[in-house]
Amino acid sequence: MILIKNGTLLDPASGRSGLFDILIDEEQIARIGACGSLDDMAKEYLSMKLMEDPTLTGGELTEIDASGCIVAPGLVDCHVHFRDPGFTYKEDITTGAKAAAKGGFTTVVMMGNTEPHMDNVDTIKDVLARGAETGIKVLTCGNVTRDMVGKELVDMDALMAAGAVLFTDDGKPITDAGLMEKACVEAAKRGMIISLHEEDPSFIKENGINAGEVAEKLGLSGSPRDAEIAMVKRDIEIAEKTGAEIVVQHISAAESVDMIREARARGVKVHAEATPHHFTLTEDAVLKYGSLAKMNPPLRLESDRQAIIAGLKDGTIDMIATDHAPHSREEKQKELSQAPSGITGLETSLSLGIRELVNTGMLTMGELIYRMSTGPARVYGLDAGEIREGGAADLVIFSPSEEWSFVQSVSKSSNTPFLGQRMPGKIYATICNGKVVYSA
Repeated sequence: MILIKNGTLLDPASGRSGLFDILIDEEQIARIGACGSLDDMAKEYLSMKLMEDPTLTGGELTEIDASGCIVAPGLVDCHVHFRDPGFTYKEDITTGAKAAAKGGFTTVVMMGNTEPHMDNVDTIKDVLARGAETGIKVLTCGNVTRDMVGKELVDMDALMAAGAVLFTDDGKPITDAGLMEKACVEAAKRGMIISLHEEDPSFIKENGINAGEVAEKLGLSGSPRDAEIAMVKRDIEIAEKTGAEIVVQHISAAESVDMIREARARGVKVHAEATPHHFTLTEDAVLKYGSLAKMNPPLRLESDRQAIIAGLKDGTIDMIATDHAPHSREEKQKELSQAPSGITGLETSLSLGIRELVNTGMLTMGELIYRMSTGPARVYGLDAGEIREGGAADLVIFSPSEEWSFVQSVSKSSNTPFLGQRMPGKIYATICNGKVVYSA
């Protein structure tokens, strides 16, 4: 049993905020009350439990003093790569979950560009069983197409029955418009969402770097913004035609934000996610950090960064997702055109949100937590993102103003330009299912 005392509760789901104590009994939130009001109740709860079962192990009350800290719903990231199975030298489910817990996440959804892919029941059941042993809620997608080659749809019913919570071929755009329309029809029948990597490969000579001034300086062609814009436009039209619900992943271009805003205004069921690196950095970061700033879609211009922030502010972009994408040091040390795209992000996401969005006055803290917890949970229909009596005891406790140094990652990989930086938002504890899974 855990009693969290003197913390500033911030729950975007209910709109409740202020100084409260929270009593956790087993996996649930038992009571929420004014500061100091739950001490006797906690002792009575514990006494009653011990009377019912004198052999109860762990029959003690743990108090956490959250003075000066925010107590928020555990963060939710619906776009992570744990590289498991198949590429566990980069990351595995255990180390990925540790990085998530350190970053305040209690629920994550793994992408399916693994080996084998998440296009079959056995693989999905395997990763979910191992994810259940990590302490946090590790969920998984199912692929849209078999082998992620965009030729044949998966058995959606079988993958849903195995536990897939969304469908995506993340990393490989679905270029066949006819197949995409068919996938949307089938997903809509089942009330499922398709999450989309929107880059048309026919536009791209070299991925990971924006086609612009920086690419020219480096003697590269890069990835033009039209690669994203064209597919976002196409898939909004398909979603509108079929009534399907889609998510545009890791949005990078201002035009994409505008199209989604307009589509949502006329009732199209389209959502969007933004990554911390896309609302923090621009293409200039490639000159400073090299391959550590290479990702798909690439970092673009300051005007795009500002458009993404505006989209987060007005709700056009529902959620922040890390696209946590570990790679080995050896892979990232290859020359820029040969190095793989992607950066890690679970351990720094909250801090970058505070630094770039809250401390700049662009979002309130409540709006940030909504985008990082309540929002993604609601989009995908997950049991997460709220603090309520009887609800899951999934919480993050952090000091928004206190700084910390990101000097070492608990992920297997540390391919991030943010390593070595001091950041606001020190996380003191992550609690999932009523157990402390990370403590500073």
